[in-house]
Amino acid sequence: MIQMKTPIVEIDGDEMTRVLWAVVKDRLLTPFVNLKSEYYDLGIENRDKTGDKVTAEAADAVKKLGVGVKCATITSNAARKVEYNLKNLYPSPNATLRAILDGTVFRKPIEVSCIKPSVSTWKKPIVIGRHAYGDVYKNAEMRIPGAGKVELVYTNADGVEKRLLVADMPGAGIVQGLHNLDESIRNFARSCFLYAINEKLAVWFAAKDTISKIYDGRFKEIFNEVYETEFKAKCETSGVDYFYTLIDDAVARVVKGEGGFLWACKNYDGDVMSDMLASASGSLAMMTSVLVSPSGAFEYEAAHGTVQQHFYRYKKGEKTSTNPVALIFAWTGALAKRGELDGSPELTAFAKKLESATLQTIESGFMTGDLAKLAEPKPKEVFDSWRFIDKIAEKL
Repeated sequence: MIQMKTPIVEIDGDEMTRVLWAVVKDRLLTPFVNLKSEYYDLGIENRDKTGDKVTAEAADAVKKLGVGVKCATITSNAARKVEYNLKNLYPSPNATLRAILDGTVFRKPIEVSCIKPSVSTWKKPIVIGRHAYGDVYKNAEMRIPGAGKVELVYTNADGVEKRLLVADMPGAGIVQGLHNLDESIRNFARSCFLYAINEKLAVWFAAKDTISKIYDGRFKEIFNEVYETEFKAKCETSGVDYFYTLIDDAVARVVKGEGGFLWACKNYDGDVMSDMLASASGSLAMMTSVLVSPSGAFEYEAAHGTVQQHFYRYKKGEKTSTNPVALIFAWTGALAKRGELDGSPELTAFAKKLESATLQTIESGFMTGDLAKLAEPKPKEVFDSWRFIDKIAEKL
């Protein structure tokens, strides 16, 4: 039995991913590792019960212990409020965690030899570096009931106001306010360049400063400032190029390029583009995701959703073929980092062996339904999630 020196923060989630989270632990982890974790339940009902305080507590625990692992969670909306009889609509738990931890989310496809990217030009993986603070995930928004004036107001510490007209509304509508922080953007840029130098990847940063001249323009300005003053010499020594372009140009270039670079994106852009990248690489469940905080904390997660429709079928008694690979790799990423930080090479080695066993199981022709549609050659057998996890356990 492999021992752990320091606990990791375990953040449980919702629906089908919560079901499989427990199966992964039971069949792939606890038979081999004396698992030490500090547990936080971010299931929607417990978040509602605690007034969402549990989410902030989980983030603080990751800061304290340095490593966390997170299951997929529900972001509440009007339909979910009715479904779960919630007292309130709460913000995205991921947004709350990222706001407290800051830093950057890095997402990379999990590659297997029997599944080729749907973009035929891609020869190397593309890594998404997603800014993890602000923008639409930390927004303020309002429904406007009728005609009137909407203004943006800034009041400095001395009480002096600065006003900017947003719109003269001729009738009912909606309005939204976004913000970001210079220091968070700087940390985002630093994280991207450090990651790229370590992985020997070119850095692309894309925004829309031609339209959003101040907001996106500030991102571009800070990113360039960090490169020129802190990283230019290091990048040149490491053979790492830096390239800025507009987000629409980046999308066009990505689908015609060979890959093999770090694509740095603002928060929402990174959300959308990482799903596109995962899907084009095979499946949303075939992607790693880690939040790297400037404080030195790491939070590993499954980048996909809670697999709602499979959960409804599971509640009816069906065994679904839900792909658990991203959940497995969230755990292996966290355990490998814990082993690295604690000087426990046997824990890190176990995590790498579990990753290898997972990929070898798929490459041997045994997989879940989402991959079976894409695999060449065709799979020997399509498994439900439980049999697939058992097959990985045999290989392990």
